[in-house]
Order: sequence, then structure tokens, then C-alpha cells
Amino acid sequence: MWPAIEAVAWREWVRFFRQRSRVVGALATPVLFWVMLGFGADQVFSAPGGEGADGIGYSQYFFPGALVMILLFTAIFSTITVIDDRNEGFLQGVLVSPAPRSAIVLGKVIGGGGIALVQGVLFLLLFPLVGDWPSTANMLLAVVAMAGLAIGLTGLGLVMAWRMDSTAGYHAMMNILLMPMWFLSGAVFPAATAPDWMKAVMAANPLTYGHQVLSELLLRGDAPPGLVPAWAAALIVVGFAAAMVAWATRLASKPGG
Repeated sequence: MWPAIEAVAWREWVRFFRQRSRVVGALATPVLFWVMLGFGADQVFSAPGGEGADGIGYSQYFFPGALVMILLFTAIFSTITVIDDRNEGFLQGVLVSPAPRSAIVLGKVIGGGGIALVQGVLFLLLFPLVGDWPSTANMLLAVVAMAGLAIGLTGLGLVMAWRMDSTAGYHAMMNILLMPMWFLSGAVFPAATAPDWMKAVMAANPLTYGHQVLSELLLRGDAPPGLVPAWAAALIVVGFAAAMVAWATRLASKPGG
């Protein structure tokens, strides 16, 4: 099982770095969003801070949201390769190999999630541009939270891509589902200040809790109040990652899958 996981994961890394457009697209788009929206709106209004805080600059508030976008884009672009693998016949060859199908899922998750995590860490190093450097413990915990989000988003991408045979259809699903998930995660505006109906939608969005965890770790006392306590948000992120990997494994294990 482990050689199969390693082979699939390593193939994701090789393919990613050979396709430089993916490297640029997955990292440059969120950075441009952060620079143009964060710094552009920085002088217009401030984001509400946490208890005892008057407010923070929008570029600082938007930083965790851009971080979530990087994880989302990279994870999704890594799972779209499932469709290409199926159309090229590679996936069918792997499915009939002696390796268990769970190894395919884990290899994809480790490969795609690892790529997303590395890009997220690179962006995280820019945080001193907008605020004081968090403590070492907070930085390490932020990396752990990013890893959980990366695994969950890669698993979600696998679930979406597994039955599809068209990359155009996958992009359509991304626009319909994944981008609204990001917008309604607290990345653009705080969940606590949203209208009641929108707050209910955001409460059902797992990205909301990933964004909350990252905000509280990076912004500390300046983070806007979340919908749930920090420990509960962290547990939801872990549950989301586990559920998506389990769902993807179940799809892959079905006869004819």
C-alpha cells in the first residue's frame, strides 16, 4: 500500500512543477486578490476587531482569507488531474493494479494537500508586511490548521472530480460551489456581522471554521469574533478533513468507480 501511496503522491509533485502555469495560477491569483483588495480597501474602512480592539486594517483582516484561497485553488487544481488521468487511461491502469483503491485516494490527498500546504506556508511568510509576527507556537498551529484544510479541500476536490469526465464541467462546479464557499467563509467579511440568513449559510460552511482558526492564530486579539469557540472550530476542521477523505475513499472503492 505505501509504495502505491508514495508513487501517486510523487507523481502529483512532478506534474505540478512541470506545469508552471499551475504554479503561477495557484499562488499569483490569491496574492493579487490580497494586494488589490486588501491594500486597496485598507484606507477606506477597517475590519471589526475582537474584544477590546477598535478595528484592524483590511489588508491584515484579509490575509487569512487569501491564505484560505491559496489552499482552495491549489487543492482544486491538483484534483482536476483525476479527469485527465481517466481520459488518458492512466487511472484505469492504477485501478486494476494490486494496490488498494484507498492508496490512490491517500496518494492524491498527500500529494495535492502537500503542494497546497507548501504554497500556503510561502504566503504565510509575508504576514510581517501587515502585522506583528505571531508567536512561534501560533505559527506552528497555523501550519497544522492549514494542513487540515488542505487535506479536506483535496478530498472534496476528489469527490467532485471522481465521476466527472470533463474539465469544463469541473470548472463550472468550481464556480458554482467552491468560490461561493470561499466568499461565505468570513474571508471577505466577518461571519459575526453578516445578516442572519447569510450567517446560517456560513455556519454550514466548513471553510468558515478554517478561516476562523487561522484568523485567531494570526490576528490574535484583533480577530473578529467567530461563530463558535476556537477549540470547536478546530475540531470541525479535523472532522471536515476526515469526512472528505472517507467519502473519496468510498467513491473510489465502489465497483466500477
